[in-house]
Order: sequence, then structure tokens, then C-alpha cells
Amino acid sequence: MLRSVGQTRVTGSGRGEEPRAAELRAAVARLRRELAGYPAEFGDRGIAEDELAVLAAMVAAGDPEIPRMRRSLLLIAGAVGSVSALSPALMQVRAAVDLFGEAPPQRR
Repeated sequence: MLRSVGQTRVTGSGRGEEPRAAELRAAVARLRRELAGYPAEFGDRGIAEDELAVLAAMVAAGDPEIPRMRRSLLLIAGAVGSVSALSPALMQVRAAVDLFGEAPPQRR
């Protein structure tokens, strides 16, 4: 497959993966593992798992939408934010989403 000069591949793992995508993939994987290993049940666990799946799918597809990533992050934070054991992993996901920059302003 031919690519334009300067164009980087966003999908896949290993060589050629964009650093921001790799960081987000790693952060999502960590929070998913920690959430799966967290012994206590809480009502919004399903929401967090669903939104982590959304983030993972976006980065795997190579087309992360910044507004949608931020919405997922907000839902995940609302779902697991009160679980202090998950805070470091949640902050890693937030930092990874922030690497993609701010969402462009919406037109009205």
C-alpha cells in the first residue's frame, strides 16, 4: 500500500503506530484490566466497560473522533470516579485522550 510522504499509520501495533494511538491503547487496556480485577460490584461498571470498548474500537479503527473520545472519558469518569483504586488508571486514560488535543469548536 502506498502512502503519501509524512502520512503515518494510526492502526495496528508495533512499528508505524502513531504514539498517541499507542498511548491511548495502552491506557484503555490498563483500565480494562484493573476494572475486570476489581472485586466489588458497582452499578455503573457496565457503562465504564462499554465506553472503554468504544475508545478501544476508535483507536483500532484509526479514526478517533475527539468529541466522542471526550464524551466516553466523561462517562467513564462518572462511572468509576468514586472508586479510588481505579484512579491512577483513569488518569492515564484522561492523559492519553488529552494527547489528541482539544475538540474543534462547534458551529451554531
